[in-house]
Amino acid sequence: MNAPLPTRRDEAWRYADLKALEPIWPKLAGPEKINVPAGETVSRQIDALTVVDGVGMVDLDVTIGDKATFQIHVLAHNADYGRIQVKATLGNGSHFELGGAILGSGSQTLEIVTETIHAEPNATSNQVVRSVLAGKAVGSFLGKINVARHAQKTDAAQSVKSMLLDRGATANAKPELEIFADDVKCAHGATVGELDKQALFYMASRGITPALAKKLMLQAFIADAFVSVADDTEREAIESKALEVLEALS
Repeated sequence: MNAPLPTRRDEAWRYADLKALEPIWPKLAGPEKINVPAGETVSRQIDALTVVDGVGMVDLDVTIGDKATFQIHVLAHNADYGRIQVKATLGNGSHFELGGAILGSGSQTLEIVTETIHAEPNATSNQVVRSVLAGKAVGSFLGKINVARHAQKTDAAQSVKSMLLDRGATANAKPELEIFADDVKCAHGATVGELDKQALFYMASRGITPALAKKLMLQAFIADAFVSVADDTEREAIESKALEVLEALS
């Protein structure tokens, strides 16, 4: 990668572990380019990062043709510093779907970073990210949505929720909208919280052990990120992997 190492002045790298990234930065290739032909649907699943010297990165540059769909579902969990970065440029009437889960513990820094460019009219995008963080882990979502001046009838949404299992954990959410069209629907929401103690108490009163109650609540919380996986087998596979990681966290 010939580009200079990013700095924290670059908003997209604001929460990154640049110290961990520095040794491997020169070895990184540029983004993987994906072109989705007009009218077609392409799906991608990533349930683990390829890790080198504790760092795992995915960098995708996706161009979605007219009336085409690109769906990606990701699980960030297995790196000291892990980053999943997706840039999606949408054609007329196309759709971009992202579902992601960040599951961190110890001193991990994990992030999902997206840039969604609504370059043409009538396109839709939906992004759902759920984070569960323990220890002193840092989990971040940075999502930028750009709507071009002539990209009327755009419909874009982001939903970001984080659950902190320990007080030392940190969740960051930075949605960003840049809209030049006037006939659009763009919505985003971000929350950070802890497990609902009243719900845990209620489940305990029904004979459910605290460990099982916690497991069920976290499983339901994370499942939101993968509701949009169309294939039942693929959805069960990534949810099963997420549950396996969750059990290790808690």
